[in-house]
Amino acid sequence: MSRADRYLRACRKESVDCTPVWIMRQAGRYLEEYRALRAKYSFIETCKTPELAVEITLQPIRRFELDAAIIFADILLPLEKMGIDFEFTKDDGPQINNTVRTWGDVEKMRVMNPMEEMSYLMDAIRMVKRELGGKIPLIGFSGAPFTLASYITEGGGSRNYVFTKSMMYQEPDTWRLLMEKLTDMVIVYLNDQIRAGVQAVQVFDSWVGCLSPADYREFVLPYQKRLMESLDKSAPHIHFAFGASHLLPMVKAAGGDVVGLDWRTDIDEAWKTLNYEPAVQGNLDPVALYGSQDYIMGRVKDILDRVANRNGHIFNLGHGILPTAPPDNVKYMIDLVHELSRR
Repeated sequence: MSRADRYLRACRKESVDCTPVWIMRQAGRYLEEYRALRAKYSFIETCKTPELAVEITLQPIRRFELDAAIIFADILLPLEKMGIDFEFTKDDGPQINNTVRTWGDVEKMRVMNPMEEMSYLMDAIRMVKRELGGKIPLIGFSGAPFTLASYITEGGGSRNYVFTKSMMYQEPDTWRLLMEKLTDMVIVYLNDQIRAGVQAVQVFDSWVGCLSPADYREFVLPYQKRLMESLDKSAPHIHFAFGASHLLPMVKAAGGDVVGLDWRTDIDEAWKTLNYEPAVQGNLDPVALYGSQDYIMGRVKDILDRVANRNGHIFNLGHGILPTAPPDNVKYMIDLVHELSRR
């Protein structure tokens, strides 16, 4: 079996020659070649210049034996076309300049056409596909409606999500309109990425772990379910809800061929909770990469032992790789997964 097949076969829970590996945020700041590019260009320039996005997407693929590439972009990019004004601060953190907190704010958000208005991303997808030449598949992605909603109501990251939850609890009609608009956008955005050539898509619900099960059931599940059901079935869908081990049965109900798991749950217990129906992705703590190689081996081995070569496991970190992660340890982890999981 070639590397070209390994990742997509695992997404479909088919047999593989060894466990595939890719890493969330694998294209980015922990690589010196990325930092060299960023010394010349701003973050937004690297996202919006197809040649730069292609180069950054391919950097980790040249360096490591990864089983999939993920297009270099940012989850906030499509919001710009809906009328949301944002910028990235010095440390690349997003800041929303026109927060959305009222019915009128939500009404003003416009419908967008990703294929036309985000042609830079679609061009980058087509160019990366040519460069990869079928050697490994390409993943596209989007933020989930809840995570995008929380960014634009809070104005950036948050600890308590006061504005987001206040809208849910005090203005449920406004919340529903916001979620409908964002859900419609994400469906079109991801299906356009599939049309442009990505072979799998991941939906990042990065902030949904802040919700109680009751709030998820009422304010998120109907939209997330509609989103997952509306995606082009020709590409596997990964549903990654961060910090959401307490929501796993509902995450499963929302849908996804693959469910991403963070490190706060044992992967065997989580998969059992999911009734072994979806494939699973995860779930090494990103900070484990700062340990000794003996420590990394112990953690990798533990995850692989818990999965026991059951079809449908994709090895990944439990969240994005950190900017100061040692590349030598990244390589060690990737090679180790392949070696220890060889069928």
